[in-house]
Amino acid sequence: MSVTAETTRREAPTPGASAALRDALRSTGIRTWPVIRAVLAGTMALGSAVGLSAVAAWLIAKAAEMPSPADLALAAVIVRFFGISRGLFRYLERLASHDTALRGMVELRERTYERLAAAGAGRVLTLSRGDIVARIGTDLDSVGDAVVRAIVPTGVAVTVSLISVGIVTAIIPVAGLVLAGCLALAGFGTAALTARQARIAAEAGVKAHAEVAATSLAAIESASEHRIWGTTSESLARVEHANRDAEAALEAEARPASAAAALLTVSQGLAIIGGVWLAVVAIDSGQVSGPWGTVVALLPLAAFEAVGAVPAAVQQLYRSRAAARRIQELTTPLAGTAFAATTGASKPADNTPADDADAAPHVENRTDPRVGTLTLDRLSVAWPGMTPTRPISAELHPGETLAIVGPSGIGKSTLLLAIAGAIPPHEGSALLDGAAVTPADTGHRIALTAEDAHVFETTVLENLRVARGDVTADEAAEALAAVGLDRWIAALPDGLDTMIGSGGHTVSGGERRRLLLARTMLHPAPVLLIDEPAEHLDKDGQDALRAVVTRLKAEGRIVVLVTHHESPLGYAERRVDLRG
Repeated sequence: MSVTAETTRREAPTPGASAALRDALRSTGIRTWPVIRAVLAGTMALGSAVGLSAVAAWLIAKAAEMPSPADLALAAVIVRFFGISRGLFRYLERLASHDTALRGMVELRERTYERLAAAGAGRVLTLSRGDIVARIGTDLDSVGDAVVRAIVPTGVAVTVSLISVGIVTAIIPVAGLVLAGCLALAGFGTAALTARQARIAAEAGVKAHAEVAATSLAAIESASEHRIWGTTSESLARVEHANRDAEAALEAEARPASAAAALLTVSQGLAIIGGVWLAVVAIDSGQVSGPWGTVVALLPLAAFEAVGAVPAAVQQLYRSRAAARRIQELTTPLAGTAFAATTGASKPADNTPADDADAAPHVENRTDPRVGTLTLDRLSVAWPGMTPTRPISAELHPGETLAIVGPSGIGKSTLLLAIAGAIPPHEGSALLDGAAVTPADTGHRIALTAEDAHVFETTVLENLRVARGDVTADEAAEALAAVGLDRWIAALPDGLDTMIGSGGHTVSGGERRRLLLARTMLHPAPVLLIDEPAEHLDKDGQDALRAVVTRLKAEGRIVVLVTHHESPLGYAERRVDLRG
C-alpha cells in the first residue's frame, strides 16, 4: 500500500445513564410483583410505626380522662401488636427486597458475561484488570443496590405518606392538607436539593472507587516488581491519590445530604406545629375529642421516618445509574475500524492496556474462517505520551511464522493488540486478505494469548475450554501432552478435573506457560498471536514450544510471536527487530 492509513475507532452508541440503568434492571429479570411485595412489607413495617404513634397518642390522652380499664384494653393490645409487627415486617421487607435483588444480580451477572463475550475481546483489552474487576464487581453490586436502597425505600415513602395523610385527614381535613404539604416539601424538596450534587458526586465516586480498585490490585500484583525496581513508594502514592479522590467524592455527597437533612427537620417541625395548632383549635371548637386531637398532633413524628430515606435513595439512584453506564460501556461492542487515506497519523485511543487478558473467548462452535494472508503495512503503535514504535512491514501466508523482537517496554505487546484489532494503530495498517483488521476479528479470526493471560479458578479442563467451549477430555489430554504436561496432569489428584487456584498461583511459572500454550493450540482461529511464549520455560519447555509452533504451522495457521528471547527465533520464517 502506498498511502498511510489512519485508524479511527468507532464505538456503538452508548446510551445515557438513565437508559443504561433501565436496561440493567431489565437484564436482572426482576418482575414487578416481587418489588411490590417488598414495598408492601416495608409499608407494613413503617405503617406499624405510624399506627403505634397514633394509637399510643390516643391511649395516653384517653387514659388522662380516667376511663374504665375496659375502654383501654383494646388500645393496649393494638399498641403491643404494632410494636411487635414493626420488627416482624421489617424483617420480611429485608428478606423480600434482598432476595429480589440478589436473584436479579445473578441474572444480571450471567447476561453481562454473555454480552461481554459477544462484544469481543477488543473492549476488554483496552482496560486495566482493576477497572474490569471494578466494573463486573462493585458496579454490578451497585445496580442491585438500586432495588434495595432506592426503589423500595421510595415506594415505602410514598405509601406510608399517603396512609399518614389519610389518617389525619379523616380526623381533621385541614390538618391532613398541612401534613401533605409538609411531606411533599420534605420528599420533593430533599430530592431536588440532593439530585444535582448527587449526580456529580456519584459519577466521580464510581470512577474514584474503581480507580482505587485498579491501583490497589496493580500494587498488590506487581509488588515484587516494585521492590526490585524501587518503585514501591510511587505505587503506594497512586493508591493514596485514588483514595483521596474517593474520599472527596464521599464528602461531595455529604454536603447535599446535610442540606436535605435540614430541610427534612424544618418540614417535620412545621408539620408538628401546624398539627398541634389545628388540633387545639378543633378540640376547643368541639370538632374532635381530646384523644383524637392528640393523634393529629403527634402522628407527624412517625410519618416523616419514611420520607427521611428519600435523600439516600436519590444518591443511590445516581450511583446505580453511573455504575450501569460503566457496565454498558464495558459490554457495548466496538462497531469496527474505519481506514481512510491521510497524510498524518491518528491519535491513539486514550486507554490503558489491560494487565492481563486472553483474547480467546468461550466459543461453542468449531468455526475456522480461513485467512490467506496477514499483511503488516508500516504498522506502528503508541499509547498517549509514548514514542511510536518503529514501523514494521511483513506479509505472512498460512503456515508461516513472524517473530517480533525487542527489549521489554519497547511496545511489542501493544503492537500485538493492534494486529489483533483491539486498538487502532498509530500509523500503517494490519490487513487480513487485504481488508483492515477490525474488533470483530479479535478472538475469532485472530486469537491473542497475552504474556499474563488469566488462568481461572476452575478445573484444568475448563481453563482449556476458554479457547473453545466444546473441547473434549481427549482433545485436552492431547494438547497437554503436546506441550509436555502429560506427566504433570497424570500426577494431579483428579486429572483434568483438578481445580487450579485463582490466577494460576497453584502451578509453577513453567506449568502455567505450557497450559496457556495448550489453550492456544485448541483455539480454532487461523491467526494466533502469542506474547512472550518462552517466558519461564526451561529447555524441555522450549522444546515443547518449538513442537507447538511446528504443529500450528503444519495446520496452516499463521503465528506471530513477540519475544525478547533468542530461542523462538530459530523456527520463525520472518524476524522483525523493533530496535531497527
